[in-house]
Amino acid sequence: MPSPLRPSRPRKREPLTRTRIVEAALAVIEEGGLAAFSTRKLGQRLRCEAMSIYHHFPSKQHLLDALVEHAIASVEIPEPGPDAEAGLRRVLDSYRAMARRWPALFPLVALHRLNMPAGIRFIESVLRVIHAKMQDPELTARHFRAMGYYLIGAGLEETAGYAKGPSAAEPVDDGFIAREAPHLAMMARYFAPSQWQQTWQLGVDALIARANADSEAVATLKRRPRSRARTARRPAKRAA
Repeated sequence: MPSPLRPSRPRKREPLTRTRIVEAALAVIEEGGLAAFSTRKLGQRLRCEAMSIYHHFPSKQHLLDALVEHAIASVEIPEPGPDAEAGLRRVLDSYRAMARRWPALFPLVALHRLNMPAGIRFIESVLRVIHAKMQDPELTARHFRAMGYYLIGAGLEETAGYAKGPSAAEPVDDGFIAREAPHLAMMARYFAPSQWQQTWQLGVDALIARANADSEAVATLKRRPRSRARTARRPAKRAA
């Protein structure tokens, strides 16, 4: 035991690293929101001056880029295998899990240009999984974009949409909805968070069903025997 007469040594401060900064920034954003995020608040959490953060990231935007890279790197993308449909479902579910893991950050992820090395590798790996099923460049590109539309839309709805979106209007009461929007009143319970999983699965099943149909069409086309080219030429017409 240390002698009571000796003053205890101050705990050594944990060194500031890019990993520590990213993890702390994610926590600050999830607690206070993306719009209110600042390097000053981040410095307070890390117990350092804001300027110390700029030794690791040249600007706040560079830090936000790193947060996006961290988020997309968490998406599990399997290597192409014999069960291509299972691989696609795994990618879709993992991307959704990422959005729900960092709901305050996700609007930035959804709109961010993935033009950094990690973003390009992410796009390449997803294209590889889809192409393993489609076996056609055009169909791969179109299904990649269609799945992206669904993922971003679903992610925004579940993290920033529904009753969470910004609005200055005073919410209408139940009486107004019952009187003016009977269909909304009838279906409202299916918009509850407890129903999100079933709605998500409906969309995924629709995407996979179309992918299966297009994949089978490509496979059928490839199985067809090629028609033999005509080798005999028609005799040239004689001059009159």
